[in-house]
Amino acid sequence: MRLKVVAALGMVALLSACAHDNANTGASNGAASTQPTISGPVPGSEADLVANVGDRVFYDLNKSGLRDDAKETLQKQADWLAKYPQVNVEVAGNCDDRGTEEYNIALGQRRANAARDYLVAKGVASSRISTISYGKDRPTALGDDEDAWAQNRNAITSVK
Repeated sequence: MRLKVVAALGMVALLSACAHDNANTGASNGAASTQPTISGPVPGSEADLVANVGDRVFYDLNKSGLRDDAKETLQKQADWLAKYPQVNVEVAGNCDDRGTEEYNIALGQRRANAARDYLVAKGVASSRISTISYGKDRPTALGDDEDAWAQNRNAITSVK
């Protein structure tokens, strides 16, 4: 019983400490700071790309041609990259776990190249984009069903 009372008093003390307003705002004239606080991902960061644009495009089985939904995402990536010209990216091509290692490495490279070529065609300097193929070695979804395989047939753009 005592332990419950002590724990409850401790929680009250913690909550009241968290709710305490600090009278010192850091401004010598007593005015509150007018600098905006940044919330959300840092502009131009990997988190910004993922949250506001999308970092991956998907492919059909044994294909490296871009689907319409992939082109939409890549257009957003090209616009985002134009906004942040200091950012370089890597496009990683991936496959599901069916097929040989050699086949999947080659297919993953064709997928990464297709995404890179689209970005370059939209005005992104090729020197800002590197590509790599992981084949079937880095699945994003686990499982041996069509849903998992579809998620793993992708190209993922990441900030370098």
